Amino acid sequence: MNERNINWLIKHRIIFRRDPISDKPTIETHQYKYYENGTYECYHLFYSKAKITTYKSLKWHMLVLYYLNMDNIINSDFVTVARFIANKENGFVTFFIKNKLLEDMIGDVLMQGGDPPKNKCRKIIFKMSTGLSTREKLSIVGKLIGRSSIDKETIYQTMLDLNEWGKKITITSVAGLLDCSTRTIHRHMCDALKEAKKELNEEL
Repeated sequence: MNERNINWLIKHRIIFRRDPISDKPTIETHQYKYYENGTYECYHLFYSKAKITTYKSLKWHMLVLYYLNMDNIINSDFVTVARFIANKENGFVTFFIKNKLLEDMIGDVLMQGGDPPKNKCRKIIFKMSTGLSTREKLSIVGKLIGRSSIDKETIYQTMLDLNEWGKKITITSVAGLLDCSTRTIHRHMCDALKEAKKELNEEL
């Protein structure tokens, strides 16, 4: 499997990660930012080793790239970036996409005019180059998320963090992070959470 060619994006000065701009963290340390009420403004593409596995995910990545770079590049340059990301040989996707479908997808992205793409709510954002291991990050997540009572939102946030660091989501792993019983997690696992768990695990 081809390695993701991140250096190409860096060479062409393509923005693919951005922390929240308007939302202010409840707590900020030299290692992380914690948003008690969550933030939808965090866009960290290609953070984990997980690759793009579906058309839906590919289009979302294109929407984010266009949104983050619309003030810096013209549409024709964005088309080049989108085609580069969609080319399996460059290591970002796991599938081949037909040219007509790709052109329609790019056209849809340009038509949307650069509005903020739908995004996942985040509570904890780790800073780059902290030197923290995945185990250490998950430990911090457990302590911070554990401040609030366990509910569907807390479980979802924990699932997002496990996914971001390339960890398979299981009832046991979520319960371990939240320091509760697996029965507690099962009790809160509605159909929406079960579907989210399935989709996130499929990304790995």
